[in-house]
Amino acid sequence: MPLAKSTYIPPYFFKNGHFSTIYPNLLRKVNGIQQTRERVELPDGDFIDIDWSYPSNTEATKKVAILIHGLEGNAQRQYIAGLARHLNNNSWDVAAVNLRNCSGEVNRLYRSYNAGVTDDLNLIVKHVIEKNYDSISLCGFSLGGNITLKYLGEKKPPKQIISAVVVSVPCDLYDSLKEINKPKNFIYQQRFIKSLKIKLHERQKVFPNQISKSDINDCKSLIDIDNLYTSKAHGYVDAIDYYTKCSSKQFLKDIQVPTLIINAKNDSFLGNACYPIEEAKENINLFLETPRFGGHVGFYLRGQIYYNEHKTVEFLNKW
Repeated sequence: MPLAKSTYIPPYFFKNGHFSTIYPNLLRKVNGIQQTRERVELPDGDFIDIDWSYPSNTEATKKVAILIHGLEGNAQRQYIAGLARHLNNNSWDVAAVNLRNCSGEVNRLYRSYNAGVTDDLNLIVKHVIEKNYDSISLCGFSLGGNITLKYLGEKKPPKQIISAVVVSVPCDLYDSLKEINKPKNFIYQQRFIKSLKIKLHERQKVFPNQISKSDINDCKSLIDIDNLYTSKAHGYVDAIDYYTKCSSKQFLKDIQVPTLIINAKNDSFLGNACYPIEEAKENINLFLETPRFGGHVGFYLRGQIYYNEHKTVEFLNKW
């Protein structure tokens, strides 16, 4: 499919990728959305919490969007809440997923989440289908976008899934890791490491025989954490094995539902390999938009609705 032309032109300061990335995380407030939590019990004895929101009108809808957050996110992050609100205002029900160990409560099992947990997404999709929706669309951000793309290309999605939109996606996980390790991203990297280590210490208290405090404290980088925990807890040999097997880029050729990828050119988390230009050209179902601006999950516009939210609803309503 030919590359999608972008019309995104932000206000002056938001042309800076770092400003665009940081501003919504620190200063954006999303009001006017009410979420109701549902706990989904999983076959392995663990759970996933879904935060539902609905259109304000009382008329029942048969279409729902499943939203998946990014690394160390949750269903209350501004980018999830903002899109959920806009979808609700356009007559979509929304199921905002909190990946394992991301809903404010330590999960029951040693495993948690990673960039390739399509088994969990598959269970969520089946659960939502049981609620008798005719049309399901998937929306993923960053790590959640990688999960979404991998799921669509790796598995044969049920007929109810009709479309998807993903934003700021590290389609090549190792390429993204190398980019995050650069000095320009030092502050972001340290925030991720701090958050992940806090969760690992919480997990260590519950599973003291599987991970030690000293091993956690010795982690100085994201790849250290992925070598120590993410890979081992989820059945991979090491971090490189995890990145190689879970990167969504290799699955894009097999996606069979209309899917839009929005990756800003000034996203400081994405290296060249994270822009799947050739894959988009060769797959009629894959649309790639690479705005010049937007940062990582930024895309600010004046008013309450961000550019990626406009584009998501516009794209989903086509199918």
